[in-house]
Amino acid sequence: MAVYDAEEGTREQIVDRFKVSLGLVKKFLAQRRKLGTIEPQYQNVDRKPAFDAEQLKQLEKFLKKHSDATLMEIKEHFSGRVHYSIQVISNAIKRLGWHYKKNHYEQVNKAERM
Repeated sequence: MAVYDAEEGTREQIVDRFKVSLGLVKKFLAQRRKLGTIEPQYQNVDRKPAFDAEQLKQLEKFLKKHSDATLMEIKEHFSGRVHYSIQVISNAIKRLGWHYKKNHYEQVNKAERM
């Protein structure tokens, strides 16, 4: 883009000089015009978490009362509010810092993490 801005050649000359496609140069110019940058744009920027903060609090409260609940029981308990797979629920539990040990959930000991 610096070469283009310094007017050291046309787009076609820049393509030949740097061995890139004309489409790429056009894409960068359009992106810079629209966003002000040619930095990579990540696709999952607007992805929302499966459980919001309130639902995570409810999940943690449920785990404290029912530490022996299975993932299926947890899914059934939240079925009216959350419609997610067992894997999503498992990931949310891990995010809260809990893990399943033998036949119940417990919070991970911070000393164990190290």
